[in-house]
Parts: sequence; structure tokens; C-alpha cells
Amino acid sequence: MSKNWLEEVKQFTDNYLRPLSADIEENGSVPENIIQGLATMGMLAVTFPREYGGLELDPLTYGYITEEIGKACCATRSLLTVHSSLVGESIVRYGTVSQKSYWLPLMANGTVIAAFALSEPGVGSDAAGIQTTYRKRSGGYLISGRKKWITFGTRADLFLVMATGSEGITAFLVEKNSPGLNVTPMKGMMAGRAAAMAELEFTEVAVADQQVLGKTGNGFRYIVNTALDHGRYSVAWGGLAIAQEALEAMVSYARKRKQFGKALYEYQLIQGLIGDAVAQVHAARSLCIHAGTCRKENHPDMTGATQIAKYFASVTAVKVAADAVQVHGANGCNSIYPVERLFREAKVLEIIEGSSQIQQVQLSELALSRYYRNGYYVNE
Repeated sequence: MSKNWLEEVKQFTDNYLRPLSADIEENGSVPENIIQGLATMGMLAVTFPREYGGLELDPLTYGYITEEIGKACCATRSLLTVHSSLVGESIVRYGTVSQKSYWLPLMANGTVIAAFALSEPGVGSDAAGIQTTYRKRSGGYLISGRKKWITFGTRADLFLVMATGSEGITAFLVEKNSPGLNVTPMKGMMAGRAAAMAELEFTEVAVADQQVLGKTGNGFRYIVNTALDHGRYSVAWGGLAIAQEALEAMVSYARKRKQFGKALYEYQLIQGLIGDAVAQVHAARSLCIHAGTCRKENHPDMTGATQIAKYFASVTAVKVAADAVQVHGANGCNSIYPVERLFREAKVLEIIEGSSQIQQVQLSELALSRYYRNGYYVNE
């Protein structure tokens, strides 16, 4: 790299993002100046090709940048996940020349914010069971149905929408101002309150043939699976970010807080919590780095490595954040300390981009195919 991008991002997060993280959560939105600040640095297009306004940095560097932003503000990190990883990478890989030439520069400079519209009120992990439909008409299609849990849905200008029809699941690029598309903010969120969550309702929304991303009927097999793979990689680093931030908060509090005349860190049970957290965070980091290296080298194991990293990092985030709350005691239950927010945000990561239980099943399938030893069992 000719430029220390990570240091520039760290300065931005320390000076502008982290001081606002509590207010961002309280106000329920990421400020426009933060989004535009990231765009100016190129952070909305870290891996995009240079010809479209991107930085064209490798996946491992993207991971480090994601961690740095995620440590300061999980909601802002989620913008990178949906805008850059889920939608941006899908357009880079499957878009036509005209789609890439038009949308990617606008996404890179922050003029257009994109969101991924897959989940529905009755469809989560079973992504192939979506019920939003499209039907063919002269020169295009009509889309009808509902989407839910759309991160940055109220802020997005562009949606990558999955719908099913006679030709199978197909991906469409749909603009927010399309007639028949209604966007409703979601309330009562446990976490992600600043991630602009929304429900989308499509009532015969007209899209042109040119708005199909990839080939009709290939939306699930190719685009959904590819997008979720990129999303899992981003979320893996997001989990590491929360775990690292929680560990730092835990250690800092334990060194300063006193009980019964001693600092908390002098008690062996507190040392046990800190020691476990150190091992778990370092293990999660190693898995994220391995996944990033595999992706950088386009290694055949990169998908499996990404699944392992996402699963372990999200589980670790929950465990370390919970222990950080425990070390803080009653203070950990108050938003004046960041561990309260980190605990809530960590739990979400065990659900999005494939729940921990789905990841366990997929990793089991990986093990059953890769680690079988013929002749191991002897029937006596």
C-alpha cells in the first residue's frame, strides 16, 4: 500500500466517530457528515476497482478497516457491510458494464447509499423461500411483496432486491423513489437503532430489463450466495471489533475500579474473565486474518474459512461483551458505559448473515466431507 489507510481511519474514528457513538445510538441515525467523511476517504468503496472510484484494496486490508470502524460504532460498520460488501461487491461481480459504470462511482462517493433487500416477514434463514414476486411485462417486470429487517433501508437510495417468479429467483436494482415502493422505519430494536432498519412494501413496482443484476433465475445460486459470503466476512471482522472493544473496556475498568480496598484486576476471578477474553479475541483475530488471506489469494478454502471466522467471531463477541458487562457490575447495565451497547450489538451478529445454528450445520457438513477417514472404524 502506498498509503497507511488504517492509520487514517483510526484518526477519523478517534476524532469524529467514537466521541459520537453514544449520541448516534441515542438519536437513531448515523450523521450525514460521518457518511460523507467515510466517502471522502474512500471507505465506502474500499475494494471497488479504481476505475469506478474505489481504492481496490485487498480483502485483508478491508477487514482491518472494518474492525477499526466497528470498534468505534457498530451501526457505521454495518453501513460498510450492506453498502460495500453485500451490494457493491455483487455489482462489481455480476453487473453489466453500464450498471457498474453508473452505480459504483455514485456509491463510492456517497451520492448513493445502497441496501440489500432479501429477508421478509416470514423468511429469514430460509432465503430460498422468499415470497416477494416478479412477473414479466413488456420491457421489464413488476415486483410485489414485502421485505423486512433491511439495514439502512430508510437511508438507502438503491436496493438490491430478490424476488421469485417463473424463471426462478432473480436480483433487481430498484431505486427508492420508484412508484409503488413504500419504506417504513422499524421501531423497538434491541440493537442497530442507528442502522436505519426498515420494512419495504412493493406494490407492482415497475423495473426495466436493464435493472436485472446478473441473469434471470440466477439470483439465489449466484448473487445471494456470493453477497452473503461477502457479508459474512465483513460481519466476522465486526464481531472481532466488538470483542476487542469490550476487552479494552473490561481491562480499563478493572484497573481503575476499586472494591474492598483493591482494584478489580487484583481478584483472581476477574483475572480469569480477562484471561479468557484475551485468548478468545486472539483466536477470533487469527481466524479473521486467515479468512482474509484466503480471500486475498482466492484460495479454494476461502468460503469455509469465512464461515468459521464469522461463527467464532460472533460467538466470541457475545461472550466477551457479556463478561465485560459482568466486570462493570451495575455500571455495565447503564448506557453511560459502552459495554451495555456492545452487549446488545454483539447478540445481533449471531443472527445476521446466517445464524450461529445455521453456521454450525454448514460447518458440520464441511467436516463430514473433509475429515472422514476411511477404515477408521473397526467393527469388532
